[in-house]
Amino acid sequence: MRPPRRPDLFTPGLLTELGDAQNVLIAGAGGGFDVYAGLPLALALRAQGRRVHLANLSFTQLHLLADDVWVAPDLARVTPATSGCDDYFPERALAVWLAVHGFPSPVYAFPLTGVQPLREAYRALAEQVGPLDAVILVDGGTDILLRGDESGLGTPVEDMTSLAAVAGLDEVPVRIVACLGFGIDSHHGVNHVQVLENIAELDAAGGYLGAFTIPSGSREAELYRDAVAHAAELTRLRPSIVNGQIAAALEGRHGDVRFTTRTSGNELFVNPLMAMYFTFRLGQVAARNLYLDRLENTVGCRQVASRTEAFREEIEPRRPRAFPH
Repeated sequence: MRPPRRPDLFTPGLLTELGDAQNVLIAGAGGGFDVYAGLPLALALRAQGRRVHLANLSFTQLHLLADDVWVAPDLARVTPATSGCDDYFPERALAVWLAVHGFPSPVYAFPLTGVQPLREAYRALAEQVGPLDAVILVDGGTDILLRGDESGLGTPVEDMTSLAAVAGLDEVPVRIVACLGFGIDSHHGVNHVQVLENIAELDAAGGYLGAFTIPSGSREAELYRDAVAHAAELTRLRPSIVNGQIAAALEGRHGDVRFTTRTSGNELFVNPLMAMYFTFRLGQVAARNLYLDRLENTVGCRQVASRTEAFREEIEPRRPRAFPH
């Protein structure tokens, strides 16, 4: 691969960083429907002729799946024909949608583990699809950018497990964090002024690749909205709150948009920032995290949670601020 060229005003930093990477993995970092937040990127990169694979840290009860789904101890290859977990299975919902639209349909799924098993599962996936030129770790929201001393961390366990796992994949030349859905994590106590502070500090450290909007009239936006609606139809009891808000933002809607009873009692603030990708060099995001080293040798997700809690008990969090404008 050629080294990335210098960024310019009219080229998103993500594309500059990717360079001529041809075999790209886009993986959901935080579980649930996070992989859907990577779908517009996957569609655009495939349109450029690149090979793109999709994976997700899964909240599905993957242990219920048949043996032939497992290609490695912590790696399931989900297709439209994969059976089981009928009430909640985002990875299969996406695989079905991809097949209907004529795209390569396997979606790989990782069970909830600690850092070490997840990293080995990523390596097993690379053996399945060929050496990876790049991994784009996608977060629906921005809590993957929280370094640990903020007033609230959102839902850090899955994001930090994914971040630490991919940070150790030194054999992959390009590793990127992409966040879609700015502001969504306020529901989980995230202060977004502190997110902006973190982005600024990442920029000062050379880790921020810039932001860009998914054009609401683009092919990628149209297909993404269709995929989110399809997933909501297949998962009526637990549709994605994150992707529902992003899809609403990509329709030009704003404010307290209602699309599921799961948000009853909460006032939403759908806005155009939710339709923007914020992108970063993954190594820089990992390096600025204050407790990621404590998670390195974990094997289970409960270890990740307990070590995160122990770190929080030792520190004085930064004082949150209201957005001043």
